[in-house]
Amino acid sequence: MTTFEQLLKIKRDRGAGYLLLIDPDKIDPKKLPAFIREATNAGTDAFLVGGSLMLSNEFDKTLAIIKENTKAPVIIFPGGVSQVSAEADAILFLLLISGRNPDYLIGNQVNAAPIIKRMELEAISTGYMLIDGGNVTSVEFMSNTKPIPREKTDIAVAHALAAELIGLKLLYLEAGSGAKQSVPDAMVKKVTKYCSLPVIVGGGIQTPEEAKNKVKAGASFIVTGTIIEENSHSSIIQEFANAIHTS
Repeated sequence: MTTFEQLLKIKRDRGAGYLLLIDPDKIDPKKLPAFIREATNAGTDAFLVGGSLMLSNEFDKTLAIIKENTKAPVIIFPGGVSQVSAEADAILFLLLISGRNPDYLIGNQVNAAPIIKRMELEAISTGYMLIDGGNVTSVEFMSNTKPIPREKTDIAVAHALAAELIGLKLLYLEAGSGAKQSVPDAMVKKVTKYCSLPVIVGGGIQTPEEAKNKVKAGASFIVTGTIIEENSHSSIIQEFANAIHTS
C-alpha cells in the first residue's frame, strides 16, 4: 500500500486524519524519540516534517529518528528543494497554486523531480493554497506570494477546481505557521462542496474544537504544529486526535 493509499484509508476508517507537523529547527533532537512515541500512542495518524528555513543540517537524521519511533507514515512537507530525503515514506510534491511566483509553481519542482525520481521517493502531488491568516507568515514572506483573502471563497474554489482538473491528488489550505487565524470554516465548506479532492487544513488551529469544526466543514486531514511545539505533551495531542477522528 502506498503512503497516499494509507492516508485515504485513514480518512475512511477514522472520518478524518490528524497530521502532526515537525519542524527540525524547533524540536530538541534528544527529546524527539520519546515525543514521537507519545504522539503516536496519543492518536497521531501521520507526521509531516519540514520548515520554511531549515537552519538545522540534520534533516535526514531527524527523519530517521522519527521513522525509528513510529509505524505511522512519515511525509516530507518541503520548504525548499533541499528538503528531500530517502529517509521518508513520501513527500508532498507541492505546487503553490494560490501564488503567481513561477519558482513555486514549476521552477523548484523541476529541480527536485530528478532527485525524487532517483531516490524512488513516493511523491504525492498537492495543490498548496496560502490563505490569509491575519499576519505575514514565514511561507508568505519566503515564497513572495500573496495569500488568498479570507472572504474570497470563490477565488479559493476556482483554484481548487483548477487543481482537480490538472490531476493533483490533494489540496492543502494553509494559513501559515503561527497564523493569528485559521482557514475560515466557510471556505473549507465551499471548497469541499465543489472539489472532490481530499483537503488538508493547517495553520493557526489553536484548539481541538476548532479542529473539529474544520472536519465538520469537510476537511479530510487536520495539521497542527505551533500549538504542539508550545505544549509538547501527549494530553493535548490526544485531545486533538479525539476531536478530529469522527468515526
